[in-house]
Amino acid sequence: MLGSEVTRRYGADGLPDSTILATFTGSAGQSFGAFLPRGITLRLEGDANDYAGKGLSGGRVVIRPSLESTFVAESNIIAGNVILYGATSGEMYIRGVVGERFCVRNSGATAVVEGVGDHACEYMTGGRVVILGSTGRNFGAGMSGGLAFVLDSDDMFASRANPEMIDLESLDDEDSAWLRTTLEVHVAETGSAVAAALLSDWQRALGSIIKVMPKEYKRVLLAERDALAAGTDPIEAVMASSKA
Repeated sequence: MLGSEVTRRYGADGLPDSTILATFTGSAGQSFGAFLPRGITLRLEGDANDYAGKGLSGGRVVIRPSLESTFVAESNIIAGNVILYGATSGEMYIRGVVGERFCVRNSGATAVVEGVGDHACEYMTGGRVVILGSTGRNFGAGMSGGLAFVLDSDDMFASRANPEMIDLESLDDEDSAWLRTTLEVHVAETGSAVAAALLSDWQRALGSIIKVMPKEYKRVLLAERDALAAGTDPIEAVMASSKA
């Protein structure tokens, strides 16, 4: 209801980031923060059910354990299945592990989480996802756009990823700078011990992080780069590369 009212009053652009702040405690039901527009930040100290952040549309959602909790956040489930389904923009920071089909059909949101179940980033077309923990099987099936960065502490990620449409790469300098800034926000919002440890020894941490690059997205980026270098039309170059 809040998001709907903001959109009716201020249109698709919403409000400046974090104009409206709301903090909740306890257990949230289905679809916490669904379709949240720009200008609203929701912070939950507790846990959430399925579909949190569904259709996220520019807002920010933060889920972290209660400040009084004593369990290890990165080893425990804090939110359910199909988190951020169909998100188009916005940010989500989750301190803890979530269920299956994380970020399915994400087309533009940024997300940080500390472990996921099966089928994460399925049919993803845009946005950026950071996973600071283990993944389930079939990661990146049908993923044609966006990027994912996965902490591969046990060297098992390659066996869990679906190789049909993605390549696994090392990070470049631009990736490293973006990821570091994003993890700093994650720590500020959630108090993440995992992210804080990585930031404390950043160069070493980079050796354990894998970049997931969709093959189709890479083709487009390379075609655009080559066209700009040659002074030709990048749109025509992308179209031509799709027929090659």
